[in-house]
Amino acid sequence: MKATILAIGKCKNGSPEAHIIAEYMKRSGWEMVIKEKDNSSQDDEAKFLQNNIPHGAKVVVLDERGVNISSIELADKISGWLNGGCSEICFLIGGADGHLQSTRDKADLILSFGKLTLPHMLMRAVLTEQIYRVQTIINHHPYHRA
Repeated sequence: MKATILAIGKCKNGSPEAHIIAEYMKRSGWEMVIKEKDNSSQDDEAKFLQNNIPHGAKVVVLDERGVNISSIELADKISGWLNGGCSEICFLIGGADGHLQSTRDKADLILSFGKLTLPHMLMRAVLTEQIYRVQTIINHHPYHRA
């Protein structure tokens, strides 16, 4: 499985968030890739996100209007995609103004991490940890304790 994260804003090398992201990418049994774009207009951000979705990937848009599910429910969803032949998942993190409807329309899942507003770089760290956690749940590894 390959997990691609398309994100608006660039994470600074050496930042605490970059260290967390690198740690979970290293632990991951999946290939993980992050592509970033500087903040710009919402239209330009949407073009970057939409144009970089890998062909055939399941698309998960992180959006405050999305469903708020547990890690186990997310693992079940992704496991279903895997069992259905999916080999890549693409997660989209928008800019400060969020996603345009045209981006949300591309989603196989619109996911919310709750009602809290998190800084974008911290959200990336949380997302990479959750991708790793999903893998451990799917593989019955003891990292996740229900």
